[in-house]
Amino acid sequence: MPRTKPNSLTREEIDFVTGLVIHQDDELLALAKPAGISSQGGRIDVNTLDELLGAFAKPSGVRPRLVHRLDRDTSGVLLAARSQPAAAYMGKMMMGRRIRKTYLAVVAPGAPAPREGLIEAALLREDIGRESRVKVADPAHPEAKAAATRYRTLAANDAAALVELRPQTGRMHQLRVHLAHIGRPIAGDARYGGALVLAGVPVPRLMLHAASLAFPHPNGGKETRIDAGLPPDMLDLLGRLGLSAPEAG
Repeated sequence: MPRTKPNSLTREEIDFVTGLVIHQDDELLALAKPAGISSQGGRIDVNTLDELLGAFAKPSGVRPRLVHRLDRDTSGVLLAARSQPAAAYMGKMMMGRRIRKTYLAVVAPGAPAPREGLIEAALLREDIGRESRVKVADPAHPEAKAAATRYRTLAANDAAALVELRPQTGRMHQLRVHLAHIGRPIAGDARYGGALVLAGVPVPRLMLHAASLAFPHPNGGKETRIDAGLPPDMLDLLGRLGLSAPEAG
């Protein structure tokens, strides 16, 4: 497990990260990650959430380890393991696709057609300098990875739609590229063609939110679900577009 130096975080940083906690027990810790902060490996001189997990370090300096990541501009549930056995168990659950993820996204223009379905399109990652992009590729390409995303429309009008997404695979930028592939890129996603203004309303950032995780708990395998409510910026955009937000949970 990663270690942290004693007193390496300020009181303000500790208060910030502890205020993000939405679930904790002996084995797991879950945070409601805000948009605009990297999960780990950030390239600018600010703390990532991985580093801020030092606020939960044991006296030995061992701190929780992230189970997965979210893109910098994606908000929602971020899960960490508090022990080595829990980290190993959750790693196996991730590899075995036993961790079921649900996302919410604002897409445009209007609802996808059909309003619900399965997107199956192989993806290929391209690294250009320090930037990485992903594109839909021929499945026969030697470096292409199979990818599948289930979606359904929750609310829609002519300008935009709120869709629920359930990735069946875990490829880089999968949801963003798959939605762009069917002509409904995520609002605020400048990299993949998402609208930056909807019906005259500025889009503040990538409108993608990790709404829930469901998985067998490392302590006995009991089915566990952790939810993170929509953040204020996404709720505000939905309200200004006249789209109904889903009920919590």
